[in-house]
Amino acid sequence: MIGRLNHVAIAVPDLDAAAAQYRDTLGAQVGAPQDEPDHGVTVVFIELPNTKIELLHPLGVDSPIAGFLEKNPAGGMHHVCYEVDDIIAARDHLKSTGARVLGDGEPKIGAHGKPVLFLHPKDFNGCLIELEQV
Repeated sequence: MIGRLNHVAIAVPDLDAAAAQYRDTLGAQVGAPQDEPDHGVTVVFIELPNTKIELLHPLGVDSPIAGFLEKNPAGGMHHVCYEVDDIIAARDHLKSTGARVLGDGEPKIGAHGKPVLFLHPKDFNGCLIELEQV
């Protein structure tokens, strides 16, 4: 059901500093900051030959990333995102196996302009999973 790894997301307390570190220290291709108000984050994508890194920074007072950074002030890995061909079929299959879909269970449009869902980390070995339809 899941396809390739789309990205690994890292929550960061300082988006500019993190982007500069990937660009200047690691020599990576770093995109421009992009506000995602529906998700409460500002993101920067780092293009790698085989996947992407998504830097996440809180946007607004209700950002889920703000709570993550309160518990992890230095930042850290937040989630992994896998591609799926049909997000509704994937959701329905996962729910039938007992996996919990976060939110209202309906896909939202993600940072790539495609439907996404998040799966509860307690159902996946402590790892928050994002699914993105491709």
